[in-house]
Amino acid sequence: MTPNAFFLGVALLASAPFVSKAQQYALDKKIALPGDGGYDYMAIDEANRHLFVSHGTAFNVIDLDTEKPIAVIDGLKGVHGIAIVNEVNKGFISDGKANAVVVVDLTTFKVIKTIPLKETDEDGIIYDPFSKKVFVFNGDSKSTCVIDPQTMTFVKTIELGGGPEFAVADGKGLIFNNLEDLNSLKVIDTKTMAVKATYPLSPCGGPTGIAYDPATDRLFTGCRTNKGLSVVDAANGKVITTLPIGAGIDAVVYDPADHLIFVSCGDATATIIKQESADRYSVLQTLTTVPRAKTMAMDMKTKKIYFSAAQFQPGTRTPIAGTFNVLVYKPQ
Repeated sequence: MTPNAFFLGVALLASAPFVSKAQQYALDKKIALPGDGGYDYMAIDEANRHLFVSHGTAFNVIDLDTEKPIAVIDGLKGVHGIAIVNEVNKGFISDGKANAVVVVDLTTFKVIKTIPLKETDEDGIIYDPFSKKVFVFNGDSKSTCVIDPQTMTFVKTIELGGGPEFAVADGKGLIFNNLEDLNSLKVIDTKTMAVKATYPLSPCGGPTGIAYDPATDRLFTGCRTNKGLSVVDAANGKVITTLPIGAGIDAVVYDPADHLIFVSCGDATATIIKQESADRYSVLQTLTTVPRAKTMAMDMKTKKIYFSAAQFQPGTRTPIAGTFNVLVYKPQ
């Protein structure tokens, strides 16, 4: 190889948009948690280094540095998700069976306030840093309620026309929310607090989990019906490509540093997808997890991924008592 050719190769490598080593993930440990209730969303408070795990009528809290359980937020009726708002040191829990949002202190884990809502089946919940508001998505009511985290009060309801699943904010005034029953995606303008657009997601069917890459303005939406992860142009709703994943997808996480997409499915698999460029993607690895480990969170500091699950009696949806835990996978 001539010197010129060598330096040209180095220059091309340096200019390639997403050059990173291909990481392989493997099981690291399991963290046992008390209780036998159902489970749903997981969330990480990066500032305080805590993992929140929904669990029936409570949230288990795990210290990410020690990977030990440190607290239980209990006394709720049927929790789903939690929105972390570090600016006010509060977490906002969607309590779907209470038709309420429960506010907790992120340091003491004590309940500060319960915000009752007229809507029903509070499920997914996120914080939008642009509008500085919390949005809780109501499955049965097919709407989202806006909460002011400063005053801990209800602001307004935005009708969605379909059953909402996961949502993600772009940080610039838009929220993207999957409607599972309509195979579409709603775009909410957080400046006007109204729906701005509706994107059909075909061939994606039954969209649930969603993540966002601000650098490329791409959405990654998980689809249950066709067992696929669709890459969507956030600017116009165009479905660019769809990659194969497992059955029963729930959560999607994007790691912007390594350009990896993580998809957790209830069929005991998790798919790791490499983003090679804005519009080019390939399946990097399929992890074997456990049945119904469909929700997930990622620690962007350590790159570890966490799944919650219990063991079930064979052929049933009945959990085996005392088997709920968090599975920890780390890059090798």
